[in-house]
Amino acid sequence: MTTTDTRPTTTRPATEYLDPKLNSKIPEGPIERKWERHKFEMKLVSPTNRRRYTIIVVGSGLAGASAAATLGEAGYNVKCYSYHDSPRRAHSIAAQGGINAAKNYRNDGDSVFRLFYDTVKGGDFRSREANVYRLAEVSTAIIDQCVAQGVPFAREYSGYLDNRSFGGAQVARTFYARGQTGQQLLLGAYQALSRQIGLGQVKMFSRTEMLDLVVVDGRARGIVTRDMVTGKIESHIADAVVLATGGYSNVFYLSTNAKACNTTAIWRAHRRGAFFGNPCFTQIHPTCIPISGDHQSKLTLMSESLRNDGRVWVPKTPGDKRPPSSIPEDERDYYLERRYPSYGNLAPRDISSRAAKQVCDEGRGVGPGGLGVYLDFSDAIKRLGKKVIEERYGNLFEMYERITGENPYETPMRIYPAVHYTMGGLWVDYNLMSTIPGLFVIGEANFSDHGANRLGASALMQGLADGYFILPYTIADYLASTKLQKVDATHVAFRETEAEVADRTRRLLDTKGTRTVDMFHRELGKIMWDYCGMARNEAGLKHALDLIPDLRERFWREVKVPGEGNDINQELEKAGRVADFMELAELMCIDALHRDESCGGHFREEHQTEDGEAERDDENFSYVAAWEFTGLGTKPVLHREPLIFEYVKPAVRSYK
Repeated sequence: MTTTDTRPTTTRPATEYLDPKLNSKIPEGPIERKWERHKFEMKLVSPTNRRRYTIIVVGSGLAGASAAATLGEAGYNVKCYSYHDSPRRAHSIAAQGGINAAKNYRNDGDSVFRLFYDTVKGGDFRSREANVYRLAEVSTAIIDQCVAQGVPFAREYSGYLDNRSFGGAQVARTFYARGQTGQQLLLGAYQALSRQIGLGQVKMFSRTEMLDLVVVDGRARGIVTRDMVTGKIESHIADAVVLATGGYSNVFYLSTNAKACNTTAIWRAHRRGAFFGNPCFTQIHPTCIPISGDHQSKLTLMSESLRNDGRVWVPKTPGDKRPPSSIPEDERDYYLERRYPSYGNLAPRDISSRAAKQVCDEGRGVGPGGLGVYLDFSDAIKRLGKKVIEERYGNLFEMYERITGENPYETPMRIYPAVHYTMGGLWVDYNLMSTIPGLFVIGEANFSDHGANRLGASALMQGLADGYFILPYTIADYLASTKLQKVDATHVAFRETEAEVADRTRRLLDTKGTRTVDMFHRELGKIMWDYCGMARNEAGLKHALDLIPDLRERFWREVKVPGEGNDINQELEKAGRVADFMELAELMCIDALHRDESCGGHFREEHQTEDGEAERDDENFSYVAAWEFTGLGTKPVLHREPLIFEYVKPAVRSYK
């Protein structure tokens, strides 16, 4: 039996950092022992003392629901907040394709170290090694947990759990439940959460939106919320706060995210002192239904799992408008298979997206406007039969046909890249705590695990790893190590924060403009897509930084928010979220401009190889960019956390 050599490739210490405000708290020792040793060295809260502590969890998707359920099961008093009417509506259900875990059921060479390696490489060497290894290490426990909950993973004929491949990997490690993996995993977490709600350990606040963070003596001690039904603004007190509120792709207006997804929780925390890590690292997913017109308010993701059996191609001749069935095989360009023969149609998302954009820019795109490529299942149907394809992807095919009116069993799907996920987020240390003590950030809301590009099927893995298996240890260490004074809603910090939230709400309602919130959001999204989207350059980013402050100023002068604040008011909700997007967008462009290199999803056109691949600058940019808020209209302060690679040596990322 062979073992993986996990000895460091260099002798540089893993705890090397230059900025005293960015202590990543990475444990000493070999990487395969760090987490186990750290769990032993952290302080514990005894079972009888846990009932004395209250923990707020904002968000009830996979990360939030798993965290709230686990903390409730442990005996803490948990308050969980969601702007949905039910946690089951969280956007986690949209992650359809699968969840990665290093189980090696296929006996095809997978291991914890290989999953670690693939994730670091897939992120273009811009992630923290220790966090990524821990993620790979606990991935196996996630599958056991979910099977015990009854999650109906697909199984082989023998009864073993089935696996399929996803982008950026040469092994089959992705567990799936047809095309509904995120939904089934969320139902598992939801039933665990519901049990704790029934037992009284978790108090659920549905239709309640966090609008600010309350910091007392430098520590996170609560939040201010708005009841989305009555409009009531009130404070909630806790000993620690956990943000599990997802990503900020909707800054682009058109994305695969649900329309309610927003940045408000993490942006409000950023304004209170939490540093924002790598905000420009956004992921473009190559497998989405193309835009059909200006009427659209969102885009639809078609799972990456489809690229296991679907082949991506375009006509070889620019401007070829023939139906796909009329284009002979020798006149088709299977460009991913041609350019990346080792990975083919399962090349990583950033690479596949840029390749699609390139062939469309050459005039070889298909469909309306030429912004599309074919995803063809005809070979797979001939090889495996329609029934097998239907069993694997039936609900995805049905969804595609309902949206486009085209039958993908008979004609190739049309797909095109779209904004999907954000690798950036609030900076956290190894314990998942932000630069505000007592504020923990988990799942997509933090920056920690995926570097400049997330591999497919790793979002569900991170959300559940953080919620089920990491946060319960690290938050206990914080509570056991910290002497917290008793506070209540009469404390000056709560009163002042509540007053600021009420004033901001009044400002939005009192602005008697003539333009809708969506008009401004759409305009912001176009700026971001054009200048900070799939490709970026210095001139475009500088132009965006001229446009965004002006747009933000016009927003506060010209927006029209109808209705009142003491009732259901969806326009008011959208207005507050778009106002935060306006501020975040500027920081994203500042970060993208400062990072004068190409890496992963951050593609600066000035830095590319002769064949159009991303060209990193490890000498000058091998660090996490953590930005400190210094006030609106003033330049944020950049803090750097150097990335030290001891186990995976940075190299030119090749999938050829």
